[in-house]
Amino acid sequence: MLHAFLMGVFITFVYDILRIFRRVIPHAGFFVSLEDIVFWIYCGTEVFLLMYHEGDGSLRWFAIVGALAGMLLYKKLISGLFVKYVSLALGKILEALGKVLKFLCRPLGFVGRKAGKSARKAGGKVRRFLRRIRRGIKNRLTIFLKMLKMNLKT
Repeated sequence: MLHAFLMGVFITFVYDILRIFRRVIPHAGFFVSLEDIVFWIYCGTEVFLLMYHEGDGSLRWFAIVGALAGMLLYKKLISGLFVKYVSLALGKILEALGKVLKFLCRPLGFVGRKAGKSARKAGGKVRRFLRRIRRGIKNRLTIFLKMLKMNLKT
């Protein structure tokens, strides 16, 4: 029964970790559903292994009662405060990390803006250069065609 009680506490603890993850990093319903499916497959496997090893494969009601008692006791005594304060602390840590990263990336933004201006200037010069080459080629072809016409007439 003690193993079942601890299994109930453990399952609820793992779900609290999942709840903290969802609070700190919100995500779409599809991923929430996917997380829940993975969680329940894991829990089902753990409970099956507990029943297999402890009860020789037969269903023991004291194991179910022990797991439920562990879940309820953990939920009433620890879960609410644990989720609230750990998610708050992790949220603050992630917020601080975001500010540090924003500060550290500020020089990259400056370099990016300068590089963008330089690229636009260079792009303009390249376009003007290509336009001059195109005009020169066009003028030479025009002169060549005129000379060819004059030679064909004579």
